[in-house]
Amino acid sequence: MTDTSWSPELAHISGPKYLALVRALREGIRRGDLKPGTKLPTVRDLAWSLGVTPGTVARGYQIATQEGLLEAKVGRGTFVSTQTQRLGPREPLYRHTGEDIDATPDDLVNLRSPQLPDVGQTKALQWAMTEAARDIGKTYLQYPGLRRDAYCREAVMDWFPKDCSLASELNADDLVLTHGGQNGINLVMQTCLRGDRPGVYIEELAYPGFRHAARLNRAEVHPVAIDAQGMVPDALDAACRKHGGQIVCITPDAQNPTAGRMDAARREALAEVARRHDLQIIEDDCYTAPVTGLPSFRVIAPERSWHVTSLSKTISAGMRFGIVAAPEGMGEVGRLAAQHSFFGLARPITDMVALLFESGEAMRLRYAAQEEMGRRLQMTVQSLEGQDFNWLPGLSFLWLKLPMGWRGSTFARMAEMEGVLLRSADEYVVQDGQAPNAVRIAMAGSVPEERFRTALRTLTGLLERMPDDLPV
Repeated sequence: MTDTSWSPELAHISGPKYLALVRALREGIRRGDLKPGTKLPTVRDLAWSLGVTPGTVARGYQIATQEGLLEAKVGRGTFVSTQTQRLGPREPLYRHTGEDIDATPDDLVNLRSPQLPDVGQTKALQWAMTEAARDIGKTYLQYPGLRRDAYCREAVMDWFPKDCSLASELNADDLVLTHGGQNGINLVMQTCLRGDRPGVYIEELAYPGFRHAARLNRAEVHPVAIDAQGMVPDALDAACRKHGGQIVCITPDAQNPTAGRMDAARREALAEVARRHDLQIIEDDCYTAPVTGLPSFRVIAPERSWHVTSLSKTISAGMRFGIVAAPEGMGEVGRLAAQHSFFGLARPITDMVALLFESGEAMRLRYAAQEEMGRRLQMTVQSLEGQDFNWLPGLSFLWLKLPMGWRGSTFARMAEMEGVLLRSADEYVVQDGQAPNAVRIAMAGSVPEERFRTALRTLTGLLERMPDDLPV
């Protein structure tokens, strides 16, 4: 049946009208005014009756469909869902072709996410695990506690090189230890977001984990325009005036996926916008590029910046160890949030990580892995000579802008058919965003060098062909 009479009153509701429409749909379904199976008015008809644009209604319907409230049936219209609302995330954060990264078929080379070379990590982890086991005592029978990880926080201060601006600004009390960088991002959002559907600003091309963390925390994601350096300050200011929000997520040193880097003036300008609109800043530094000499947001705006980093890209992704440098005086607040969320890191993890840092192994492994990944990056840069791409020394990925005629999704699909897995630009945009014709190529440090070179030759061969020449 069609409920052509349903037309919620939105005029008195502040904020974006598409969000007001979503709230009205939720309330109508909850009260029983909209029965399961009810066919809703068309986008154009509802837009006319509400006095809004069709785009506003379409966006509201889209969000409600994502939440499982509505069902869109091709050629028939939009209906109130007849099925139990789906709970939890709707897509994996980390995709690969098997149950683990080692399950990638032998005929595929995975360049979707950086894969670390083993430059001694496995032996170092074996040693640290063995050494940690020698000192197991009664502390293992107790919860980690707010300050019992202080020894590990002191040890990991070495992660911030002495010649970077951040090192002189931090002490161990500023740090919060997390289960990797993604957990750190989620923890900051749990700490800072408040109210119903708060706003989070991200770069219009951004690490998908920002979106997933925002959704888990019931936040609305607002994309902000970027240029060659990353987020544009005037665009952030305009978005704040339009939407209102509480957090902005920025990747200043290694923009993921475009490999852009902000100069000091851009960082200062963004920090000023954040102050003007009282935004907390999540500074994602999980790719840990070499020291640039540029100031961290934690240095520029220490009262509102949360610097997130991890061991995943240079030492071990499987250890799930991250570090959040909280704003001045907020370290205890962050650790309280961690305690409420997961009681703090498990003692075996903090023991092992502390041993790796105190012995000097952690930093040795970090730089050795960066050196090997740097060799793979140079191979890739040389292989793509003549193509349009962005890269930075020390990063484990580059951004390839495709020749005329290619779409990112098409190129990624054809590359997979020829044995190479890539990430298309589509994976980095919000639901209704526009993806450029580009792909991200990550360095596969764990793949034998000859196989890696073969994969690069495959990609360059594909770039030399036009899509019109490809089989349908």
